[in-house]
Amino acid sequence: MAEAQGESARIAKVLARAGLASRRDAEAMVLAGRVSVNGKRIDSPALNVTPADRITVDGKPLPQPERARLWLYHKPIGLVTTSRDEKGRPTVFDALPEDMPRVMPVGRLDLNSEGLLLLTNDGALKRKLELPSTGWLRKYRVRVNGTPTEAMLAPLREGVVIEGERFQPMIVAIDRQQGANAWLTIGIREGRNREIRRALTHIGLSVNRLIRVSYGPFQLGQLARGAVEEVRPRVLRDQLGEGTGPEPQPRKRPGSLGPGKPRLRPAAARPGRSKPKP
Repeated sequence: MAEAQGESARIAKVLARAGLASRRDAEAMVLAGRVSVNGKRIDSPALNVTPADRITVDGKPLPQPERARLWLYHKPIGLVTTSRDEKGRPTVFDALPEDMPRVMPVGRLDLNSEGLLLLTNDGALKRKLELPSTGWLRKYRVRVNGTPTEAMLAPLREGVVIEGERFQPMIVAIDRQQGANAWLTIGIREGRNREIRRALTHIGLSVNRLIRVSYGPFQLGQLARGAVEEVRPRVLRDQLGEGTGPEPQPRKRPGSLGPGKPRLRPAAARPGRSKPKP
């Protein structure tokens, strides 16, 4: 996501690209008077800058932007996907390895959800992956209390309206009934706040477990709970045209942030091919 030589860009985008903050937080830094350009403090995040401009934050020169990097993280239940929680609950950032660089989550998984969470050091890459226009399917294994039928699930496949908010059609399949519970596989492309839980509640089903198993071509696979694995630059280039730096050396420590084998779903793979054990 590096800017072309001499190309101008919004100051907030440049700060995010340097890994200092998300674009939204970078805008807040500008409004707080913490950013100067060519020795002059600025107050507008809409300002365009070029590589020739001298940018400082809190009086310190802006670090050179890193190459865009992406990690797979197996988020456990009980962590919130935010850097600061007003209720003092533990966050995913509290659980990451100490040698992990500053990263931002791609999308969110709520407190009681688990599974694949993508992390990146690049604000522009984060935004690109979150946009519905990217068109990537996000797939979940969902356990519900009740006995779902095809007729019950039909509205989800058509798209439902909940409290005036229209949800896009979902891909929904019944995997199996297990006593009082049933397992479903659900695919969505938007990722609205608590979208799956709200949609299933709307048709009379209560979610008691929700696991994200894939995000676009990236899969949870057998990644251990709480573990982090970096996507190799070559894979990132193949999927997004990102990551131009050299291949990092593999790290053998369990749960390390080093790159492993790419966890990609082949185009012809069956839905739910890599399913965690309930």
